[in-house]
Amino acid sequence: MDISICIVNWNVKTLLRQCLESIPAGVRGLTYEVIVVDNASTDGSAALAHEFPHVRWVQNRENVGFTRANNQALALSRGRYICFLNPDTVVHPDALTTLVRYMDAHPDVGITGPQLRYPDGTLQPSRYRFPSPLTALMESTPLAWVWPTNPWNRRYHCKDCPPDRVHDVDWLNGACLVVRREVIEQVGAFDEQFFMYSEELDLCRRAKDAGWRVVYVPQAQVLHYEGKSSEQVVTARHVHFNRSKVLYFRKHHGPWIAALVRWGLSVQYLGQMGVEGLKWLLGHKRALRAARIRAYWAVLRQM
Repeated sequence: MDISICIVNWNVKTLLRQCLESIPAGVRGLTYEVIVVDNASTDGSAALAHEFPHVRWVQNRENVGFTRANNQALALSRGRYICFLNPDTVVHPDALTTLVRYMDAHPDVGITGPQLRYPDGTLQPSRYRFPSPLTALMESTPLAWVWPTNPWNRRYHCKDCPPDRVHDVDWLNGACLVVRREVIEQVGAFDEQFFMYSEELDLCRRAKDAGWRVVYVPQAQVLHYEGKSSEQVVTARHVHFNRSKVLYFRKHHGPWIAALVRWGLSVQYLGQMGVEGLKWLLGHKRALRAARIRAYWAVLRQM
């Protein structure tokens, strides 16, 4: 079998249906299987198992996390390549075929990913260099909001490489990631310490350290709605995002760098709590300010 497509679903039934409908055109010329692991959805997602009888469906009784659920699918897979695909994606025609053919022609490439697009057709960030501690303090934090063009952010997002050109990267967005089975056999599956976020960064880091190339192939395209599961639990999303960031630096840079990153993030979130608290005292959108303060406090307590 050429490719096993592994999808982890949580409460995005409508989007998952679109994703499953798009796959046959995306894998033309390949032999494939689709494995869906549902993390205890409550939106009726399980009914899709009857609509798509060719899909192997695994129903979890609880939400075990994105990483562990992907490993469940991986354990059942049989393909030469494994595609980790988010349920809020639509695979363009021949996208996965293009990635597999590229990897067949380049045996030193261990991981590939497509160009991602937002639903309105605009380009979505998907190719990155490994983050430095400064990147961690800038990415998706209050500092990045006020200084989005900072040089660390530009380097991190490969702004010096045209988005329409095939090129090597350090890591790729996990919304659609095609991994050679030999890579998994050599470096292992996803690290389940990461409940969600940074798990693909960690996998690509281990693959690169083992000598495999990671390549962005824009001739393959996938639409990605982005964050449709995690936006249902905003506070948990903040917590997992930042906790995973600190975990990555502890794992690959050591405890001192991880402590520095945690300290820097804590200072930023404390400052942001102060700003939101002042706006609350002034009576400006108090419900919103209170929700943000609770989210930031959860990050500080659990990071």
